[in-house]
Amino acid sequence: MAHDGSLGLAHAFIDAIAAAGADAVKFQTHIAAAESTPSEPFRVKFSKQDERRYDYWQRTEFTADQWRGLAEHCESKDVAFLSSPFSVEAVDLLDPLGVPAWKVGSGEVGNVQLLDRMIQTRKPVILSSGMSGLLELDAAVDRVKAAGVSVAVMQCTTAYPCPPERVGLNMIPALRARYSVPVGLSDHSGTIYAGLAAATIGIKVLEIHVTMNRAMFGPDVRASVTLDELRQLVDGVRFIETMNASPVDKDGFAKEMQPLRDIFTRSVVARADLPEGTVLREDHLASKKPGTGIPGAKLPDLVGRRLRRAVAADQLLREDDLVDPREESQAG
Repeated sequence: MAHDGSLGLAHAFIDAIAAAGADAVKFQTHIAAAESTPSEPFRVKFSKQDERRYDYWQRTEFTADQWRGLAEHCESKDVAFLSSPFSVEAVDLLDPLGVPAWKVGSGEVGNVQLLDRMIQTRKPVILSSGMSGLLELDAAVDRVKAAGVSVAVMQCTTAYPCPPERVGLNMIPALRARYSVPVGLSDHSGTIYAGLAAATIGIKVLEIHVTMNRAMFGPDVRASVTLDELRQLVDGVRFIETMNASPVDKDGFAKEMQPLRDIFTRSVVARADLPEGTVLREDHLASKKPGTGIPGAKLPDLVGRRLRRAVAADQLLREDDLVDPREESQAG
């Protein structure tokens, strides 16, 4: 948890993330006594003040009133308030605060008691797949779907930071096809690249870790983006969304570009002064700007045509400068 138990820092993150343009701020809600035993080991011993992981969860807990304050702060900043609950008690704490959906952490996908409590609220469920094989994920998706509750699935690799060869972008279309639900990416790469790449293939949800700067304390700092990077990521995703939603009609685009085409494309011109009656050869002709005469692409078609009138060097040829082939055949 980036706030490390500091309520003030948690509120500061809301301000900073909202200013960066994100849609939501997601926390984690841990209640030590409800989710862990005192013997839970540290995955990585990162804290100098917490002897046990259980102690860390206890130290970083917020009260119900403090969570309410965070939710109200998010509302005032026009960002959604989300928090991943890690126990049934955490769901009960968060539900009255108006969270719009439930994010299920990677280690909780098989926690049917937790899933069932989320399902009872009828709010959408977002499943992270960082520790799950497809069979476990199948069971969780089926459980939520069977209850008639909306579900989304996020590709995730539980590695902090996650190297590029393990991000697994290939799983995004695979999960979409397998479940016919919205899909997304929960990214721990500590860069903006994975999120931008995922946005190009049509994800509906993107989750990333954020740090104020990389000098901060915390187990996830190396897997987080900075606030400046978050702004770049948000801007990039919005740009990609607009591109994906705006297919281009090349023929229509070419018509729209006609004023520029008139300037930058080429027309057929005479290389030198040519008298009336000249039968045109390729060496009589050139292709030059502007593109307001006979298009340069038609230069080969003019070879063998006869001039109706004299033309000057660099004069753009026009159809009425040329004898109509039908006239030539009638004269013959």
